[in-house]
Amino acid sequence: MRRLPLLLTFVLALPLHAQAAPREVDAYVTQALKRFGQPGVGIAVVKEGKVVFQQGWGVRRVGAPAKVDHETLFQIASNSKAVTAAALAILVDDGKLKWDDPVTDYLPWFRIGGDAYITREMTVRDLLVHRSGLSLGAGDLLWWFGDFTREEIARRIRYLTPATSFRSHYAYDNVLYVVAGEVVKAASGMEWDDFVRSRIFQPLGMQSANTTVRDFRPGDNVAVPHARVSTTGAMEAIGWDTVDNIGGGAAVNASVSDWARWLMVQLDSGRVDGGGRLWQERQTRAMWNPEINIPVGIPTGAFAPLRANFNGYALGWSIRDYRGLKLVTHTGGLAGMLSRVFLVPEKKLGIVVFTNGETNAFNALGWWMLDYYLGAPRTDWAAAFAESGDATLATDRAFEDSAAAARRKDVGPSLPLASLAGRYTDAWYGDVTLTLEEGRLVLRWSRSPGLTADLEHWQYDTFRARMRVKYAADAFVTFQLTHEGRVDRMLMAPVLPSTDFSFDYQDLLFRPAP
Repeated sequence: MRRLPLLLTFVLALPLHAQAAPREVDAYVTQALKRFGQPGVGIAVVKEGKVVFQQGWGVRRVGAPAKVDHETLFQIASNSKAVTAAALAILVDDGKLKWDDPVTDYLPWFRIGGDAYITREMTVRDLLVHRSGLSLGAGDLLWWFGDFTREEIARRIRYLTPATSFRSHYAYDNVLYVVAGEVVKAASGMEWDDFVRSRIFQPLGMQSANTTVRDFRPGDNVAVPHARVSTTGAMEAIGWDTVDNIGGGAAVNASVSDWARWLMVQLDSGRVDGGGRLWQERQTRAMWNPEINIPVGIPTGAFAPLRANFNGYALGWSIRDYRGLKLVTHTGGLAGMLSRVFLVPEKKLGIVVFTNGETNAFNALGWWMLDYYLGAPRTDWAAAFAESGDATLATDRAFEDSAAAARRKDVGPSLPLASLAGRYTDAWYGDVTLTLEEGRLVLRWSRSPGLTADLEHWQYDTFRARMRVKYAADAFVTFQLTHEGRVDRMLMAPVLPSTDFSFDYQDLLFRPAP
């Protein structure tokens, strides 16, 4: 704690007012918001230890006058992962743990997929790099709309079946960052929230950053999430995802002013204002060292400049190259909140883009800012990403049309609806119930009220679950029968090809409860 006075000098050294963006930047951002129908955005750029600018555009909520500024709070989703990695790095420096310690040294009850080998060999480092063998987004339904506690989520990982062998493939996950947060708690004796507040946010002067939307109060300078939830295609305000239970994976809320401070300590290898340190330089090397390769695609057309020669995942960060430079980056996404962060260590350049609407504006503005401050050839990324978004919507519409055309409305279910009603259970999730209400089955989840759905018969023994929360993804629900004509199992799958991987309905296997 004797380092604290040195750390506090950093707060005084940072500019406390908002620097305005250059005119060309302001014009491009303004144009992009109109192009995407994006409600608001906050952007900050730091270079060589100074804030170049930090500014907001647009509104916090559609239809309300309050403007986004550099102090407006956003949910930053998976950009929280780097904070968790840094918390663990601090604990390594403190001698409280080692990167390659087994997870069970800190959480003796931890099990993964019922696999004794993976459980025994999984280290603290493995929790952060998406190589566990679990499938993409496995286990996300437990936190996405659920009320499970962090420890409950971590304990239920034992019921998830690995999709690949351990450490052989990259598959992004969130639930192991929940476990990482529990390791922080076990090693430090503090809740993850308290640790990052006292050891990261407070020393850096990130005065508004927090780890729960429950701290928001009426009138606070907070961005409201937005999504297109009606047939008009217009942006509408939706509720904040209450993701306290994912903790270290996605729970941080911050402003771009807060994140400018975070970017600067990252770019200075943990050093604060040339004096004290949050972590040692060797920890930055560890956090930025790729641990697993990510397959490199070959983008074409307008996206050709994004082609990478290498791509990998480190500790809470993606690592790739761009225009001959090493790029440390990450995105974040929750319902109605999308964000993008870039670090270019060689140029001591950092960029953050926080948005409050489900459009590709966060990507378009992030890459455009990067080109602008690298002095690279300009690409109209707003046009490229807007067209890509339109193509995704067109694909979804085409799928809906083709599925509707192939649908056999004349073939009803094998059993009366009353025979399908009842309680069903899945080893990983737990219980759901189907009740017959006014001639229609209603699906209710024991721990996820936000996923309540009305079942519409589709064809044969398949129904479409229409989620009552409009920004939750619809699912197909299919019943399989025994040779005796009783329900043997109930299976689910997302309806649309573009469904976010966190709606991992396909991992559920419900059977009638005894």
